[in-house]
Amino acid sequence: MTHSSSPAPDSPLPTASALASKARDFRLRMAVIDCETEAALDRTRDRHGRTVHADAAAAARAHRDKAAVEAYATHLAPHAEALLDAARLALDALPPARHLTGWRAVLDGLASSAAEIRRALDRPAAPGSPAERAQHAALWPHLTAWADHSPIASNLADQRDSQHHKAPLTDEEQQQWTDRARAAQTRGALELTESWYAADGQPITLAYLVEDDDSTVVALRGDPGVPGWQVIGHFAHEYEAGKALPAPVPPGVLRSDISRFNRPAPAPELSVQDLIRDVVEGHSAGDASNALLGAVQRGYTAGPMVRLQELLETTSQFAGALETVQGRQIAARLSALGRQLEFLTREVEVAAEDLGATVAVLPPHRTPVLRTRPRPAVDTTPPAPPPRAGMTARHR
Repeated sequence: MTHSSSPAPDSPLPTASALASKARDFRLRMAVIDCETEAALDRTRDRHGRTVHADAAAAARAHRDKAAVEAYATHLAPHAEALLDAARLALDALPPARHLTGWRAVLDGLASSAAEIRRALDRPAAPGSPAERAQHAALWPHLTAWADHSPIASNLADQRDSQHHKAPLTDEEQQQWTDRARAAQTRGALELTESWYAADGQPITLAYLVEDDDSTVVALRGDPGVPGWQVIGHFAHEYEAGKALPAPVPPGVLRSDISRFNRPAPAPELSVQDLIRDVVEGHSAGDASNALLGAVQRGYTAGPMVRLQELLETTSQFAGALETVQGRQIAARLSALGRQLEFLTREVEVAAEDLGATVAVLPPHRTPVLRTRPRPAVDTTPPAPPPRAGMTARHR
């Protein structure tokens, strides 16, 4: 069966917002497929993340690929080119900004993926055949490209149909409100609530300006952490602000090559609970030493302490990538914590090696306690149960 890749000739052309809605429907369906696939793949792995049922894992991925193709055919195949055309028209109308070159490259990439998917939909392989499996697997990267990056096309198309109007403020009013907001910030009465970027690349932040037990929603343009930001509007509530202010554009990513739908296979790892259990169940110093060494192990099967250091380093990169004064300050703090953890990791490794070198076992007087008590004789009266907690024993 050949899937239609373009609207019917007599059907009315959908609006840009309707096209964006089609892309959102596809992304929602892909998110469901991703969750279902992850659950199926989890059942094929052991508790350390290693795949132990390869055939079942391959079947889960094949089912995923087929479901993704069907989702694209249902939601996007007739509308992908029109959505890209609407997005390009909106992109051409935007003022110059740093992100526009990247967005144009994303739209070009989506167009190439759409062409590859369209060719496969027009010439489908025999249903259920190995050729169909191979065809669907080859389309998976193109389908995930649309799932990952179509928010940019959707946002551009949406902005064509929904023009936001900035709240008009005279120069005098803008200066007055800016002075009030800066004074409130100095005394700790400017509560930041939400932030986004406008299409021109400028950050906009909503805040509550608190004065005399009363609060007003104000919108700031610029980084609130450095001098130079200004109030561009004041509103009774956040809903009113959302209608008046420039619409948010999709936020950026920390790493450009990351995809939620193409995550690398998880590396086997031991949990802290497993390591603690190994110590509790151990008998020799070597058992406890091995557990500690597992916590500081490096490489592909890195231990929890090394993973925590990686988390601190990555979060430090994220904070710095925010390109705000506070973000850079927090990035420096996290980087310092990462260095401290690196020092602690080395100390734990040395202590673990010293513990293993003791060549000792737990003394025998640390006798285990039986978990089951001996059963009483048949004619023995069972002992009275202890009084309930919180209740005093009654005396006659």
